Amino acid sequence: MDLFSRTRLLLGDEAMEKLKKSRVAVFGIGGVGGHAAEALVRSGIGALDIIDNDTVAPSNINRQLIATTKTIGMLKTEAAKMRFLEINPDVTITKHDVFYTPETADMFDFSKYDYIVDAIDTVTGKLALAENAQKAKVPIISSMGAGNKLNPAMFEVSDIYKTSVCPLAKVMRRECKKRGIKKLKCVYSKEEALTPTGSCDEEPGSSRRQIPGSTAFVPSVAGLIIASEVVKDLIK
Repeated sequence: MDLFSRTRLLLGDEAMEKLKKSRVAVFGIGGVGGHAAEALVRSGIGALDIIDNDTVAPSNINRQLIATTKTIGMLKTEAAKMRFLEINPDVTITKHDVFYTPETADMFDFSKYDYIVDAIDTVTGKLALAENAQKAKVPIISSMGAGNKLNPAMFEVSDIYKTSVCPLAKVMRRECKKRGIKKLKCVYSKEEALTPTGSCDEEPGSSRRQIPGSTAFVPSVAGLIIASEVVKDLIK
């Protein structure tokens, strides 16, 4: 039984073998990262590291693949591993229940990875990922802001220094330049962020001052674009 026969029709045997031998690390498996990770599993990636220390909350259900009424309270990494192994029992899943920051960066050997996906929220973490990927000469793709947006058609793939409009991308451009990060492939949106008008029960323990609104279709599209870029680059 070939789980990936439909993909093989488009990519061919050689490309599928490259994907099977590849190891990708996905940092953050929420709305964006969860969709990216699952699409990579469904594309035949042989090994996947998933990095997240959060648990599934009710407010995740509107946009995160791993979030269901049955997984509420579970570690996201555990829920993701369970789901991914149901999709492909042969994929190697390594889970890291840790929040990636400059302080926890030493826990990871980037030289083991063929590609890095940055789907975390904090600027300090994103910069540390970009710096460490550059040092290890491992390709990386970074997700910019997907919150408070409604139009998934506005996403673009670009180098960080060619981005515009997105406030997070602006901060990343400035900080990457300071750190000598010469390039950073990213997915970003030129859509102006909306101002949330409703109310939301925040997850326990959250320190966010303002909760961003989100939908089922914006972060998912960003994640799928990321996965497509990873696959495309790995089979070059």
